[in-house]
Amino acid sequence: MQGLSLDTSEMDRLRGSEVKNLLRKRKLVLILDLDHTLINSTRFHDISPAEMDLGIQTAASKDVQNKSLFNLQGIHMLTKLRPFVRKFLEEASNMFELYIYTMGDKAYAIEIAKLLDPGNVYFCSKVISNSDCTQRHQKGLDVVLGAESTAVILDDTEHVWQKHKENLILMERYHYFASSCRQFGFSDKSLSELMQDERESDGALATILHVLKRVHAIFFDSGVETALSSRDVRQVIKRVRQEVLQGCKLVFTRVFRSDWRPQDQVLWKMAEQLGAVCCSEVDSTVTHVVALHSGTKKARWAVGNNKFLLHPRWIEACNYRWSRLPEEGFPVPVSKEKGKEKVAEDAD
Repeated sequence: MQGLSLDTSEMDRLRGSEVKNLLRKRKLVLILDLDHTLINSTRFHDISPAEMDLGIQTAASKDVQNKSLFNLQGIHMLTKLRPFVRKFLEEASNMFELYIYTMGDKAYAIEIAKLLDPGNVYFCSKVISNSDCTQRHQKGLDVVLGAESTAVILDDTEHVWQKHKENLILMERYHYFASSCRQFGFSDKSLSELMQDERESDGALATILHVLKRVHAIFFDSGVETALSSRDVRQVIKRVRQEVLQGCKLVFTRVFRSDWRPQDQVLWKMAEQLGAVCCSEVDSTVTHVVALHSGTKKARWAVGNNKFLLHPRWIEACNYRWSRLPEEGFPVPVSKEKGKEKVAEDAD
């Protein structure tokens, strides 16, 4: 990427100038991860016979703009673009200056950039790879010509952004190929094996585009007296996230180990970040009881008091979708063995 070898003072000067130009154009910065966020790739030697047939069949087409599956002979990979990605880039580019930021190597990043942006309209030279990172196994905004207060990050992996979690919108991983599922220890069939795909209309990228539009609109709201240069997109992301489960009061029952502090657990924190209030005991103000099975006292209380009783996956799904999903889609399994049910009830 141009400018990465410049000294700190020159980078600061360029960054300040870039931020002024961006805000003048009513734009923010959007950092885009590649693998499992915008695309899914697999090496030739990991491809199943069915997937290889699929790759060969589609490779003959020269229409890059309308293709979604690519046989990349030069780097021995098959790459699938995530549904809606072209429309996503087109609309996002009106609101954001786009960067690619991948832990893959430079040759791979440039090859994928050509697939996503064959006309070189969106990214130009703004492609960052592992060789540009200034900290091993970590991604950082120090190599981006933009301020932290104007940068939004889309990535499926949180731990590589330790210093910039407030800028991050965590993406639901895209697993098109079987090797991708195996990589993350999933035994389920991949999308390619099921011969299906995410829907364009309400898939992950379409969902996140709506979030980005809201973040952009709030940041540039002309009704706010604060000067644009003093606004912070991290506060906007936080505000939009807190709207998701606003008004919900959650109690967890037997979801965490008894020797763990509930307030320190990922699900508890995630629910709070989404705007919910979490507590340990039930009362009339509780709206949801989160459980792994229905045999606990609190689960029975939820049913008896007409409260939502649902599986923890509901919180994770709401987090990815940035909306309060219908609770009915996340039922808690009914306990069948009365002995185990009684133990759970006594321990709750």
